[in-house]
Amino acid sequence: MNRFFTVALAAGVIACTQTSKEPPAIDVLDMDTSVSPATDFDAYANGGWKKRNPMPDEKSRYGSFDKLADTGEEQVKTLFTEIAGGKHAEGSIGQKIADFYSSGMDTAAIEAAGTSPLQPYWKQVDAITSVADMQQVVIDWHRMQVNPLFVIYADADQKNSSQVIAYLHQGGLGMPDRDYYLNTDERSLGIQEKYRQFIAGLLVHTGSSKEAAAGEAAAIYELEKKMAIASMSLLDQRDPYKTYNKMTIAGLSALSPGYDWAGYFQGIGLNDPGELVVSQPEFFAGVGKLIQTEPLDTWKLYLKYQFTNFMADYLSKDIVGLNFDFYGKTLSGKQVDRPRWKKVQGTAGSALSEAVGQLYVKKYFPPEAKKRMIALVENLRVSLGERISQLEWMGDTTKQKAIEKLNAINVKVGYPDKWRDYSALQVEKGSYVQNVLNSGMFDFTWMMGKVNKPVDKSEWYMPPQMVNAYYNPSTNEIVFPAAILQPPFFYMNAEDAVNYGAIGVVIGHEMTHGFDDQGRQYDKDGNLNDWWTAQDAERFNGRTAALVNQYSQFTVLDTIKADGKLTLGENIADLGGLNIAYQALRHVLKGDEKPIDGFTPEQRFFLAYAHIWAQNIRDEEMLRRTKIDVHSLGRYRVLGPLRNLPEFYTAFNVKEGDAMYLAESDRAVIW
Repeated sequence: MNRFFTVALAAGVIACTQTSKEPPAIDVLDMDTSVSPATDFDAYANGGWKKRNPMPDEKSRYGSFDKLADTGEEQVKTLFTEIAGGKHAEGSIGQKIADFYSSGMDTAAIEAAGTSPLQPYWKQVDAITSVADMQQVVIDWHRMQVNPLFVIYADADQKNSSQVIAYLHQGGLGMPDRDYYLNTDERSLGIQEKYRQFIAGLLVHTGSSKEAAAGEAAAIYELEKKMAIASMSLLDQRDPYKTYNKMTIAGLSALSPGYDWAGYFQGIGLNDPGELVVSQPEFFAGVGKLIQTEPLDTWKLYLKYQFTNFMADYLSKDIVGLNFDFYGKTLSGKQVDRPRWKKVQGTAGSALSEAVGQLYVKKYFPPEAKKRMIALVENLRVSLGERISQLEWMGDTTKQKAIEKLNAINVKVGYPDKWRDYSALQVEKGSYVQNVLNSGMFDFTWMMGKVNKPVDKSEWYMPPQMVNAYYNPSTNEIVFPAAILQPPFFYMNAEDAVNYGAIGVVIGHEMTHGFDDQGRQYDKDGNLNDWWTAQDAERFNGRTAALVNQYSQFTVLDTIKADGKLTLGENIADLGGLNIAYQALRHVLKGDEKPIDGFTPEQRFFLAYAHIWAQNIRDEEMLRRTKIDVHSLGRYRVLGPLRNLPEFYTAFNVKEGDAMYLAESDRAVIW
């Protein structure tokens, strides 16, 4: 799956838990009934939850996802503690998890080592005397998944989805996106200055004097800014045709003549990749020119900084603190760094994600949850099929193709049928830094080994312990890791209205991704292939424009508006998921509509939906996500789609003049 085209439910968080005693599905204490649901449904449904769940100092955002992840971290900690207390054969999964974790928790050894683990890589940079030398350093580091300049990865060919191909993607920046370098408003200028100070601080740890570091940081910043100027915008990256540029090494060499591309591919172990996809040609052309025109000494400073920045969180506490001050405080507004055990557990758990996932499934995941989930998925599939058949704006030819694609969607629930083999991963007791680099090398070798081979459709792209879900356009599949199958998303013992409002909408959301503004461009086999009539495509675009306009009216903070274009795909999926799940609920109710705790099934459906997006968030994080996240903020995932559903108006008696009211002519009806 193209990791730069991940249509996930949310930014992923790891968790592992299944409680034997479920919390109440609809808890009135989570609500603020002093607010009218017709005025602000997020405040009405989630106001109590927000008050009862204040923002932890270590977080920039705290919502239902994050709370579930917190509980899960404790469960994973239990697994790790059990492993640490046991005896394990050399090379076993237990040994690797235990040694990786202990290497990260040995703060005395890490402090004593200081920056010595990085010295060999700095010496590599110091020895550079030519562009060829510089390229060899990039090759060596890319093989460890330290990625200066650009990123290479392997994924299904978007126009031949049965085969894996190599992709080149822009990268090499120290800030989250190009706009962080290019914006000139007061906030952005302040962040840019803080970033230069951060670069200078890291350079001091590499051996530069404080006086020299300021000038060196300015040079690095200006180089990154030039790379940012050459970069494709996030909005353009949402167009799969703009990012699908297949070429040979000869074509790439003509596009970017400043770089020895044949030597690069040979160096990383792909002697003959055949054709490859260059996602952002303008970026690679621009970087090729920069390699020819920028002083070699500036590139050396850049490389030394990039490596140090990549490894900063695995070093001594002064460097970890420097890293947190910029990425945690300045960019996200966090007050304190996460406890060390959480960070190390996350790193070790990521390096051995499926191994940890296998342990999780064995200990925490009930098989009956999988059975019930599959039944829900099939009910939602029927509902979407009905809705497609009844669409007034779509012609019969496109409808038939859409239903064929819907019926072809593969469903994965819980965990993979086969687990990844970690026997080749080298884990040492001593060096945390080396274990991180070994993990990167292991992943890179595994990934590049797929190139020019058939796609393994049994592979998962999220581990079971991740609280998330995703749709993969290249395999036309929806995937629900085990960890999301628990409250407040999935209840084993709750009535249908709650489960359809929560996990049902999640299922519908992922299904709808197959038909959003990106996913609709892939056929039932996962190929980038236009199967729409021109007239139907035009009608679709007209209907989605209404959604863009709606979300672009939301004021995130001060004068900053939400980006309705960047978040369009996710907003389509939220709206579609609600419509599909509500229709499926109507089928299963069959007239059994008794209120529970004073709420009708329809009201409980919408309350359950709103609760999965309950969220407190810091101003800095709101701004960061508005710039770079394709998902709307939690508040607008509640307010935005509900205003388009007539059933919501009926359930909560929303009338013209109410704040939640949207004129019928302005509402979006898509799926």
